[in-house]
Amino acid sequence: MSKRVRSKFRLGKRDKSPVVLFLLLFVWSIGLGWGMSLAVSARQPESIAQAATAISGSVDPISERYQQGYKLYLENCSGCHIALPPEVLPTDSWRQILIEIDQHNGKKLEIIGPIVQIMWNYLRAFSRPQIRQTEDEPIPELVRESPYFKALHPRVDLPQRLTHQSCVTCHPGVAQYDYRTLTPEWENSL
Repeated sequence: MSKRVRSKFRLGKRDKSPVVLFLLLFVWSIGLGWGMSLAVSARQPESIAQAATAISGSVDPISERYQQGYKLYLENCSGCHIALPPEVLPTDSWRQILIEIDQHNGKKLEIIGPIVQIMWNYLRAFSRPQIRQTEDEPIPELVRESPYFKALHPRVDLPQRLTHQSCVTCHPGVAQYDYRTLTPEWENSL
C-alpha cells in the first residue's frame, strides 16, 4: 500500500474514536445518574415516604417534577424542627437559608451540594418572591418577619415569641406536613 492510502486508512479510524468516546461518556452519564437516583431514594426513611405521598394536606399540590426535592426537604429539615411550607417565606429567605446551611441555627449541617440544589428547586418553585417597598428593606430571616406568613394568618393574634413549634397549636397535623387541618377552635375562622 502506498503512503497515501495508509494515511487515509488511519484517518478513517481516528474519525470514529471521538464518536466512540462520546457514546461511552453518554452511557457512563446515564449509568451514574441512574445510580445516584437509586442511592438517594434508598436513603429515604419509611415515615418520610409516607408523608410525601400524603400531600393532600400540604398547602399546594406538588407536581412529579418537584417530588424528589420535596422528599429531601422533609428528610433533611423535619428531623430537627417541623418543616415549614415554602409558601410562608419569600424565595430570598429560602435562598439565604440554603446558602448558609453550614450555619443553620448555630448548627453545622452536612448536606451535600446536589441535595441542596434539589431542595432549592422545590423551595424556589413553591415560595414567592418578596415585593420589597425599598431596596434596603431586609429579607425576612424568621417566620414571624415574613409578610407571607402574616398574610396566610390574617385573623390570628400571633404570639410575641413565635417559633416553629407554635404551628402545632393550630395545625395538629404538622408532623405529617398537613397545614390545612386546623384545631376545632380555628376551623371556621378563615
